[in-house]
Amino acid sequence: MQVLAVDGFIARCGAKGIERDVSLFLMQDEPVQLGDFVMVHVGYAIQKMTEEHARSAWELYDEMLALEGAVPGA
Repeated sequence: MQVLAVDGFIARCGAKGIERDVSLFLMQDEPVQLGDFVMVHVGYAIQKMTEEHARSAWELYDEMLALEGAVPGA
């Protein structure tokens, strides 16, 4: 997700039209700034990533969702 705003240990992040508040508590050793891309897991930013890696991750996720929908009985 891309960081849209930072307020202490909370960042407002967005991706694919979805926005949510994300905890930066686990990122205390690495400053997070407006415009950075972060990997989010269960509400926590767990690492910074480049825009290219973020785009690639979303493409893979979209492919997995498409395949899941193509499996009968899934």
